[in-house]
Amino acid sequence: MNRNTKFWILMAMFQVVFGLVVFAITRQYYIPDLAKVVTDSDASGHPAIEWPQDSAATDLEQLISSVPGPSILEDPVVMSRQADEYFANQQYDRAAGLYEQLLAAGASNVNTYNNLGITLHYLGRSTEALNILNEGIAADSTYPRIWLTLGFVNSQIGNTEQARRALTTAAQLGADTDVGQSATKMLNSLGPPIIQN
Repeated sequence: MNRNTKFWILMAMFQVVFGLVVFAITRQYYIPDLAKVVTDSDASGHPAIEWPQDSAATDLEQLISSVPGPSILEDPVVMSRQADEYFANQQYDRAAGLYEQLLAAGASNVNTYNNLGITLHYLGRSTEALNILNEGIAADSTYPRIWLTLGFVNSQIGNTEQARRALTTAAQLGADTDVGQSATKMLNSLGPPIIQN
C-alpha cells in the first residue's frame, strides 16, 4: 500500500471511532430525559399531554395568547412569510387567507395586494383578483410588479386591451428590470393592438 491509501484508511477509522465516542457521550446526556417521558406516560405508553382544563381554552387564539411574547398570528412579517410559503407550495387557499388577514390588519403594502391578487386568480376568483390589484395600484401606482400581475390576469381572462395597458405601464416603470422584460415579452405575445375606426 502506498502512503495515500494508508492515510485515508487511518482517517476513515478515526472518523468511525470519533463518531462512536460522540454517540456514546450524547446518548448518556439524553437518557434522563427519556426516563422522564416514560414515567410521565399514560397507561397506553403514550406520553401524557396536559391540555387546558377549561374547554373554551382549546380555542387556538386563547392557546396562542397564553404564550409569552407576540403571537405568531399577529406578526405581519411571519404571516407574510407563511403566506408566501403556502403560495410557493400551491396551497393557494391558505395563502389567500393570510394575505387577506394582512390587508384587514392594515398592512397596506402594495406587494401584499399583488400577492393576494395573483393568488385569487389561481383560485379561479379572477374578478376579485382584479379588484384587489386595482386597490393595490391605488395605494402605489409606481410598483411595476403589480402592473405586470394586472396585465397577466387580464390577459388570462381575455381582457386583451386592459392587459396591454397594464403591461405597457409595467414595462415603462421597470424598463431595466426583470419585471419590465417580462412585461415586454407578454406584450409581444398579445400581438398587435386592435385599431378601431
